[in-house]
Amino acid sequence: MNAPEAAPRLGDHPFLRGLDPGLIGLIDDGAVRRRFPTDARLAREGAPATEFYLIESGKVALEIEAPARAPLTLQTLGPGDLLGWSWLFPAAPWRFDARALKPTVAWEVNAARVRDALDDLPAEGYRFLLRMIPVVSSRLEHARLQLLDVYGP
Repeated sequence: MNAPEAAPRLGDHPFLRGLDPGLIGLIDDGAVRRRFPTDARLAREGAPATEFYLIESGKVALEIEAPARAPLTLQTLGPGDLLGWSWLFPAAPWRFDARALKPTVAWEVNAARVRDALDDLPAEGYRFLLRMIPVVSSRLEHARLQLLDVYGP
């Protein structure tokens, strides 16, 4: 008989792997594992960014609305990726739309709890933010490349 499969844990997500267990525990405290069907919206541009997502499986498109055309896909995210950085700043809105391209499972993480945890554990908060910088940089770079494609010769 096969052993039952272990329940997925937030701390197993690649973005969090190797961080202090105390910080992961604080992050996990406000997290919910969610399933999104194809075409479901995980985020809407302009809506309050009160959460972020750690993608476990599936595929998510980061999109912006473009006048007189279909939404423009800036980047496609998949397993192991983090969706969302606007939440780092209280009362900030989502900068992009996020739509499931296929059935997706992701951890929805409460942003306020994470900001509090980063304040309570500053050394670990610093390590966490060092992981966030490449995410923000990547999103900005993908947006820049799409703009070059749209407005190029």
